[in-house]
Amino acid sequence: MQTQLIVEPKGFSTLCGKIRDVGIVAFDTEFVSEYTYRPELCLLQFAFGDEVAAVDPREVNDLTEWWDIMADPEVTVVVHGGQAEVRFCLEEGQKTPVNLVDIQLAEGLQSRSFPLGYEAIVNRRLNVRLSGKETRTDWRQRPLSERQIHYALEDVRHIVPIWLKQRKNLEHLKRMDWADSEFTRLIQDQMADRRRPSWSRLTGIFRLNKREFKIASLICDWRQAEAEKSNRPLKRILRDDLIIELARRHPQTQKELLDTRDMNRDGYKRHHDDLLAVIADGMKIPTNKLDPTPEPPLGDPAIDSQVLGQLLSLALSNRCAEMNVARQIVGTAADLKHFIRWHLYGRDPEGMPRLAEGWRSEVCGDLLANLIDGKLSLRVVDPRAENPLHFEHWEREN
Repeated sequence: MQTQLIVEPKGFSTLCGKIRDVGIVAFDTEFVSEYTYRPELCLLQFAFGDEVAAVDPREVNDLTEWWDIMADPEVTVVVHGGQAEVRFCLEEGQKTPVNLVDIQLAEGLQSRSFPLGYEAIVNRRLNVRLSGKETRTDWRQRPLSERQIHYALEDVRHIVPIWLKQRKNLEHLKRMDWADSEFTRLIQDQMADRRRPSWSRLTGIFRLNKREFKIASLICDWRQAEAEKSNRPLKRILRDDLIIELARRHPQTQKELLDTRDMNRDGYKRHHDDLLAVIADGMKIPTNKLDPTPEPPLGDPAIDSQVLGQLLSLALSNRCAEMNVARQIVGTAADLKHFIRWHLYGRDPEGMPRLAEGWRSEVCGDLLANLIDGKLSLRVVDPRAENPLHFEHWEREN
């Protein structure tokens, strides 16, 4: 394969034209997220046909042609663990990816391995051992060395051949519909994550009373605006745990603010006046105007479902082993809680659970429902087997 580093808009435009002509391309990025509000895109890598190329976004400032390709249903874009790549397209390109394939997800739909790293998938599918990865590289530094570019391009060189093998096997297993569903879900999950209010990521937010919740949400809004303005990570502006603590204590003076542990740090002192003003705004709101604290998502049913959840988790793991599909993709503990609540109580504010929809319903929906309804018995058929359990239908005596 030919390799190249593109640093000019004309070369980038030529590259995009070639990608459109081929119709399928591997895509990866290198970025740094520790120092800025949003991850800083430092390099884009592509592999298609007989070419492998990297693009320096420091030199090629306008990447519109590429984001347009990601939103073009006529071009298949293949990634590995592509959450970041989807996010860049949504945020920097203001486009929604359309024909996206993720080989990490595809591998988990035809084996029990998920999430499997790129090197492991290359070795499994192509019997090729990669020499390593520049895991400690600061991709912001320029110029990039030949070694850095080589390793970056290795991250895309094998992606399309892997997908072609995976696709053939998925078609044989009649699981291409599963794969298409999960690739779409990857995009939808990233879109939904962008819409989530900033307060929803705080540990302990749902245990606050409605006054405290309002103050916490106002501080979150202030922190996000400040982080975006200064281009600094959210937690460099104010840690999550301190937002919860300030909401509970709601200090009114500098002294009360400094009584909160760690608020005397130099990085926080510059924001004391702003924080006191935000907290004061939250305290001024009449009690009858305060919204109640939202219910936590996927909360437990009113009954103690711990034992039931463990039983369903066991059944789900056994079923995934039978079908050779990764349990982590099929359903999480939160998915099982949602399924239990929905099955026991009918309509649910979270909507229909994933385990009751689409291909997941075919794999395990009836099994889980029948277990909850007491229509299945469970026994161990072979304690040495990977799937040692057997579920049998039985009818209750009247």
